[in-house]
Amino acid sequence: MQQYIARKGDTISRIAARYGLTPEHVIQGNPWAGRQPYLYPGQTLYLPSAPRKRYSVQDGDTAGSIAALFGADIAELELLNPGVTGGRGCVPGKVLVIPGSAPGSIVTVDGEYGPLDIEEDTRLLAQKYPCITASSIGTSVLGKPLHLLRIGSGPRNLHVNAALHANEWLTAPCLMTFIEQYAEAYATGRDWNGHDPAQWYRDWTIWAVPLANPDGVELVQEGALPDHPHYAELMKWNCGRRSFRHWKANIRGVDLGDQFPAHWEEERERRQIPGPAPRDYSGPAPLCEPEAAALASLAEQYPGDAAVSLHSQGAEIYWNYRGYEPQGSRELAARLAAASGYRAVELTGSDAGYKDWFIQRFRKPGFTVELGIGKNPLPLADYEDAALETGIIIAEILSNLHKN
Repeated sequence: MQQYIARKGDTISRIAARYGLTPEHVIQGNPWAGRQPYLYPGQTLYLPSAPRKRYSVQDGDTAGSIAALFGADIAELELLNPGVTGGRGCVPGKVLVIPGSAPGSIVTVDGEYGPLDIEEDTRLLAQKYPCITASSIGTSVLGKPLHLLRIGSGPRNLHVNAALHANEWLTAPCLMTFIEQYAEAYATGRDWNGHDPAQWYRDWTIWAVPLANPDGVELVQEGALPDHPHYAELMKWNCGRRSFRHWKANIRGVDLGDQFPAHWEEERERRQIPGPAPRDYSGPAPLCEPEAAALASLAEQYPGDAAVSLHSQGAEIYWNYRGYEPQGSRELAARLAAASGYRAVELTGSDAGYKDWFIQRFRKPGFTVELGIGKNPLPLADYEDAALETGIIIAEILSNLHKN
């Protein structure tokens, strides 16, 4: 067992990923960690050593086929198993030590995906792919950048945002993954699941804000300690609970999903939440929060032909708003649903959302997509499916909207 002292930003999942363990391994060595909502800096954990993966050679195996099976580098396989790449190196029944998988992409989800991950992955994507431009549309309440990724050079604008609700943070890497896959396919001249990224790039410009509520996401993932600038208020608004995993609002207790000037007064009256809370408080005025104001300003600066706001969960696509939606929205939603396996839903009794405002303001198609099924925050195991479904839905819009 090795000793580890927790630092700011550490979570059980992040520590486990760093040391090649599972969260269950960490909890097994530190049972108290499973009963505590968050780790606190200075706490000591005892971590078991991670045994290397092993494989018994089967008939017909070669060093190359084994490396491909595990996504490993063949040179590292040889380093750990001298002679394995030789003519007689792969004898059936011989047990080999398997190296770790070579990273296949920049965007990976090994633990909670938060503001620091967005910061690093945004930098690396822009550095690797010239077709991606990275910038910021402003800052959060606590001064965290609201990162913007732009890809494409076309005249049509598609606005996409994710993680507007704090405990729906898994939507952020889902959007980042699609942006990376799009850029990689475009750079190499390949298709993306039957779609043509070159056509997307020629016809569209995507404006993607993958982490619209960074302060809230950090709160959900790491909790709040007494030195947090809003600690006293947060504990009051959270009714003394130390866990913030249910939290949807921003750091001031304002639900960013109820912040947009689309019948905002009616939504506030319907919610009947008088002040800051984990969810459903519309704030003292529409667009009073910097995160919501920045998204609206971006759309005003580059008026969109379509918009998508990624949420979780429910596997549903909301496409209408009080009859303001343009002709063809229902049919496009049905196409998105058929492609993704989600359900297109005509929603009533809801106002002041980003999609609502976008449809009312621009009279263009807007969609709220509820990724996955379960309880927020969705488990990391759902990431791969949700990321693919995100891509499929966006790809259908890029390939079929305005198509004659």
